[in-house]
Amino acid sequence: MAGNTEPLSPRAKLAVTAGKAAAAVSRAAGRGSGSVIGGKVALRLDPDLLGALAQHLDVVLVSATNGKTTTTRLIAEALRASGPVVSNALGANMPAGITSALAGGSDAKYGVIEVDEKYLAGVARDVTPKVIALLNLSRDQLDRAAETRMLAEKWREGLQGSKAVIVANCDDPLIVWSASSSQNVVWVAAGQEWKDDAWSCPSCGGVMQRPGDDWFCGECGFRRPAPTWALSGDHVLDPHGSAWPIHLQLPGRANKANAATSAAVAAVFGVPPQVALERMYQVQAVAGRYDVVTFQGRELRLLLAKNPAGWLETFSLIDPPPTPVILSVNARGADGTDTSWLWDVDYPRLAGHPIFVIGDRKLDLAVRLEVAGLDFRVCETLDEAVQLAPPGQIELIANYTAFQDVRRRVGN
Repeated sequence: MAGNTEPLSPRAKLAVTAGKAAAAVSRAAGRGSGSVIGGKVALRLDPDLLGALAQHLDVVLVSATNGKTTTTRLIAEALRASGPVVSNALGANMPAGITSALAGGSDAKYGVIEVDEKYLAGVARDVTPKVIALLNLSRDQLDRAAETRMLAEKWREGLQGSKAVIVANCDDPLIVWSASSSQNVVWVAAGQEWKDDAWSCPSCGGVMQRPGDDWFCGECGFRRPAPTWALSGDHVLDPHGSAWPIHLQLPGRANKANAATSAAVAAVFGVPPQVALERMYQVQAVAGRYDVVTFQGRELRLLLAKNPAGWLETFSLIDPPPTPVILSVNARGADGTDTSWLWDVDYPRLAGHPIFVIGDRKLDLAVRLEVAGLDFRVCETLDEAVQLAPPGQIELIANYTAFQDVRRRVGN
């Protein structure tokens, strides 16, 4: 539990030391940050290490299909107003990566941890969080992620009896179903742009009714709970009805929603909305996403979109036509190897943009764009696409490993 400052056992100390050594070897070999391999080594030596590292922290867990890395970063910034924070800011969000992050935060007061959806219940058992933030659930990585209703059910079962405050998006029926087994829920009206995974009732399977921003099941009565926090345009409404302006350097409605949830989380720890939101302005980019970089004399804005819901939000961010757009899609292990989700993305929204297609699965994407009736060019490399793009800042949208490929190529 937070507040318990028992020193680490000799076994735990050995595990931490061995994990840091493994991570250092991995970095020296040029194989990335080493956080995952370091965590794996440490957990192999002490399977209870995650709980031991978290015992002195007030822990926040953040999980969702989209937006968890950004929201984790915003919450961490807000909580730094009242003490040091340790966080897995680079998105290594499975137990090994989380263990590595916490091992580097012995002086921290708070642990703000992004958690992969599959591991949320297990990590929550290990670290006894004070707050769990649940943002959204939608289809993602079809070959590894459970069907969304099944995942919501696992969350519901796993969080039952948790003493954590659950800060949850009341506009997503799957999130409401997940959180409804918990004793203490703070509902946030954060919105839901992508609704295609929430047309049937997660409680009974009936058809969901969606008048305006409301939703309910006409068959069993499962319905949208009343929020105590809400995103309203460019403001966050707190439980007292006060409106606090959101000023972010991060673009788009989705990030305002992330900020609203983050303000509600910060308030659990006594950080006032004004202080929390002012601190969030410091965040300019998150692990490279939203960065504007110069490459071959051109400006590229780097945008990450991993699934249909994420692409929909990203399309709302890009500058209007004739802004050139480069699209890059891979299907490696971290992306999910099934690309059938491309058919769920509303690519006709890109009509009028000059489009250039790259990535391992450029031909899969090309077929999808062809069917959508869009004009595009398939290119072998990022360099070629940039050279062919007409003048102006280029919007580059990529899924997970394609985004990392681009960052390496542009030196970001």
